[in-house]
Amino acid sequence: MSEIPSINWQQLATEAGGFSPQVFEFIREGLEHTSRMIHGPGAAGADPDDESRHVSGADLCLGLKDLAIERYGPLARTVLEHWNVHSTEDFGRLVFALIDAGILRKTDEDSYEDFVGVYEFDEAFSDAELI
Repeated sequence: MSEIPSINWQQLATEAGGFSPQVFEFIREGLEHTSRMIHGPGAAGADPDDESRHVSGADLCLGLKDLAIERYGPLARTVLEHWNVHSTEDFGRLVFALIDAGILRKTDEDSYEDFVGVYEFDEAFSDAELI
């Protein structure tokens, strides 16, 4: 996300809810990962203005879970907690902070509520899920 130098990532992370600024790169990568999962391998490199690449809040939460487990394995929840991310609602706060900053866009149908209760971190990142 370094392509937008006018953003103060620390301030944005603090204003969004006290998150680590590092989580924004994870959200961006998770969006690409989710887009590939839903729309196929070529989707992540497609035109960012192409609305056909849209993913729902719930889909993004599932993609972020998948990416966290793929990348961090049994430490996925620990890494997310280190960034102060404890729920799918936190993903929603981060996404909407990026929307408010003009970095991401949403459709008229998208809302913060799309991120509420998608899954419980206790269950999603349990040892059984990671094996």
